Amino acid sequence: MSMRIDVFTIFPGMVDGFASQSLLGRARAAGVLDVRVHDLRSAATDPHHSVDDTPFGGGAGMVLLPEPVFGAVEAADPPRPLFLLGPGGRRFDQAFARQLASLPGFSMLCGRYEGVDERVREHLVDGELSVGDYVLAGGEVAAMVVLEAVGRLVPGVMGNEESAEDESFADGLLEYPQYTRPASFRGWEVPAVLRSGDHARIARWRRAQAIARTIANRPDLLAARGGLSAAEARLLEEELGITYPSESPDGPPGADAQ
Repeated sequence: MSMRIDVFTIFPGMVDGFASQSLLGRARAAGVLDVRVHDLRSAATDPHHSVDDTPFGGGAGMVLLPEPVFGAVEAADPPRPLFLLGPGGRRFDQAFARQLASLPGFSMLCGRYEGVDERVREHLVDGELSVGDYVLAGGEVAAMVVLEAVGRLVPGVMGNEESAEDESFADGLLEYPQYTRPASFRGWEVPAVLRSGDHARIARWRRAQAIARTIANRPDLLAARGGLSAAEARLLEEELGITYPSESPDGPPGADAQ
């Protein structure tokens, strides 16, 4: 059974083109992902297919009309929840991507201009979703981010299912360093442990490197997961000679790499 994701936008070609490429495109062709992109203008009621108007009370910019938005959504009867992509919603992260990937489907509404009529937010969508604290011209780029992050987690989309379990944020850590051929490039050598063939040693080294990289670059991720476990702190010192205090003897689930 495929996962269905509906996207409502005034630029359907932008989103559909993205979803037709690379990993997502192959998953759509194989029937694993059912991505449906809907043009809000198709539900406009005037001869010019207008989707926006000036705001009551004055002010700069235009606002998406409620009629075409409600009309397009009701005609498509999309899978719920339906999220409005905008700055006021829940922050999208890897954990939420995994939650969405476990659903049979969900939908997204791309805002534009100065936003949408408030009645859309109050009476049509199920929530709001934000991809970050910055301003975009519209929700289409945000929709592509969500499509990519969620789509690749759907079973059958990625050729190697282990890849999704062994990446940045999978356990609240950044990913360990990766190397490929040649073993020596401009005098820079691939670490000997990775060429040793000892998979247990490689796993320990990679785990220690992931911890060290997260400490150096994203300490906020460590704080969010409750710090390091005693086992992780010990691993860090044994493998890399780095001393870092543990926050608890047990740590987060799956933290013990011993």
